[in-house]
Amino acid sequence: MQPDVILFGPLDTILGSEAPGGALVIEYVLFVFVLANFGTRLLAHRRHESQYEEGGAEAITRHPAHTATNFLLVITSFLYMTIAAHGGTVMSVLVLGAVITDFFEFESRKVEARRDIPLERPKGALVAVALVFMYASYQALFWIIKEPWSAVI
Repeated sequence: MQPDVILFGPLDTILGSEAPGGALVIEYVLFVFVLANFGTRLLAHRRHESQYEEGGAEAITRHPAHTATNFLLVITSFLYMTIAAHGGTVMSVLVLGAVITDFFEFESRKVEARRDIPLERPKGALVAVALVFMYASYQALFWIIKEPWSAVI
């Protein structure tokens, strides 16, 4: 499926082309970025805990890899919106929600550290990125269940 509007030239053409299975290349890219975001989220939380134990609340900083995956998710979901308007809009809203939730979760970790209470897992951000994961997997991997789904529906 070729994109309706080509804003970024060859980039739209490459990412808007169909990959094996019938999904767009950008849908697979987004799926990989979401999985990478889960991994960096785990690394960031472990780093926050060790920073808190070593230096207290002021030592807690954002993890650069997690910030990079958040940035890549936002930019790629916006690019997806130029290729497939409906899927890209839904993905962009979900990704922005996850990034905003992640911002507030980081601030709440700093508050917990200032109050000298144990750091909790970023539950809200985990739920938000789980929604992003479900939609990204729906977009990228639907071809796996397309035949049985079509038989039922």
